Amino acid sequence: KMRLPIGATFCVMTLHFGQWMNRVFNFYMWAWFPVNFVTPSLMIPSAIFLDVTLMMTGSYMFTALFGGMGWSLLFYPANWTWLAPFHLAVKHPSGPLMSIADLMGMEYVRSATPEYIRIIERGTLRTFGRDVTPVSSFFAGFISGIVYLWWVWME
Repeated sequence: KMRLPIGATFCVMTLHFGQWMNRVFNFYMWAWFPVNFVTPSLMIPSAIFLDVTLMMTGSYMFTALFGGMGWSLLFYPANWTWLAPFHLAVKHPSGPLMSIADLMGMEYVRSATPEYIRIIERGTLRTFGRDVTPVSSFFAGFISGIVYLWWVWME
């Protein structure tokens, strides 16, 4: 059993490379979908944290507990850097002041989006975003720890 703390980072880097190839060739070049709508989420800082946890503790159990929780808790802040420009305010030619993300959603018609998703987006589900995000992050950390132990067991 090789305990080199590079496994998670290597797997995420190859996954990220494959995701970029998929997004560029299939979504952008073939379907002409804007690349900034289909950018894969960044998992590299989470993988580095997981590998550093394994390197510092040397224990699979502590890596599953603390590294798995860090994996999910670092996921959202790691993507802030490339999501931040979409929160800038712009003035639409027809008058309203909105963020770039709202402008992209309004200008690019999503004809394949099911109607129930459009209804949810207009409803009050977004108002619960402040309360749902920490709960879902900690649940994802719990599941990440279990999956990490499962893969160690499969080894």
